[in-house]
Amino acid sequence: MASSPSFSMCTLNRDSFAIKAINFNKVFKCNVSNLLNKLPVQAKLSADFIYSRLLISGKSPKWEQSQRLSRNGMQCCALEIEDVPTFTRGKKFQLDDVIEAQQFDRDTLSAIFEVAREMENIEKKSPGSQILKGYLMATLFYEPSTRTRLSFESAMKRLGGEVLTTENAREFSSAAKGETLEDTIRTVEGYTDIIVMRHFESGAAKRAAATAGIPIINAGDGPGQHPTQALLDVYTVEREIGKLDGIRVGLVGDLANGRTVRSLAYLLAKYQDVKIYFVSPDVVKMKDDIKDYLTSRGVEWEESADLMEVASKCDVVYQTRIQRERFGERIDLYEEARGKYIVDKDVLKVMQKHAVVMHPLPRLDEITVDVDADPRAAYFRQAKNGLYIRMALLKLLLVGW
Repeated sequence: MASSPSFSMCTLNRDSFAIKAINFNKVFKCNVSNLLNKLPVQAKLSADFIYSRLLISGKSPKWEQSQRLSRNGMQCCALEIEDVPTFTRGKKFQLDDVIEAQQFDRDTLSAIFEVAREMENIEKKSPGSQILKGYLMATLFYEPSTRTRLSFESAMKRLGGEVLTTENAREFSSAAKGETLEDTIRTVEGYTDIIVMRHFESGAAKRAAATAGIPIINAGDGPGQHPTQALLDVYTVEREIGKLDGIRVGLVGDLANGRTVRSLAYLLAKYQDVKIYFVSPDVVKMKDDIKDYLTSRGVEWEESADLMEVASKCDVVYQTRIQRERFGERIDLYEEARGKYIVDKDVLKVMQKHAVVMHPLPRLDEITVDVDADPRAAYFRQAKNGLYIRMALLKLLLVGW
């Protein structure tokens, strides 16, 4: 492997090596006892420590042992390896589809956010971009949408692409005649280069992706997930708060049916020292699968019935509406949940000065209108950020980095 002027730091994670580039040439110390205990082979530590280095040959790392050093520590020269960025301009995007928040790792998120910032510059300074000239996007929406559908269509057009749209596919497409989702996808993919789909059934986006030979973007699948909303939410938090590690987030409202909060929880788990508070009426509490996932990732979470107390601690208060359409005939349960937790000026008074209020929109009465004038009301800036994230995703899925 060719050497480069930059060195890399190697860490051992169970039975695989993770190599992370650093920008300086430096000798570093490592704890050999801990290292040997973590190796996927049996190893013994002699009275004297052994000087070692990691050799990369093909895909398999190997340790080479040489001279002995003192038993107080071992100095290891960092490896000189070729630095091949994962996100090289012009390379293919790592994902074929955008279906769920779990698809993204932290490095990919950071790279997408960089592209989103480029898209913001294009939108503001370079109208008439032709990055996606010649490409067609179909929006296939089986549920109502304003922001998501229009922001995707705006994103495509601002990059020079064209749009085919179906606003209410559940009622005004062949689905009303009984056509299966799979048949619809096979048909529509013949007319377009990418499909953005919202569906009323959880798991529908996965079915579409398994059927299609072109990229599918999940724009919300029932109470399942809404990954592009989560991406723009995390992007907004970074822009507003200035960091993603060490933040405190309060998720408020309909946590049982809210696909936005589910996807957001998955993404927040990628970051360090995050704590999530769940504030909701009993009938719409966060489901156990999300709680179990957060626990498995070492993310601290807490359920609370006191919105004022949670708001005073949080960097982000993420409010959501109680979704009447998810209650079916149980209107009594909807009325029981609605209006229990409202963000108003009293909540703003206890919030920290740097904190923000976010909402995926649309809102009903869960955030009072007089909150809008406060600079901590970030939900309309949040909606605008959706344009940049979706421009970035369309560019990445269709033409790559």
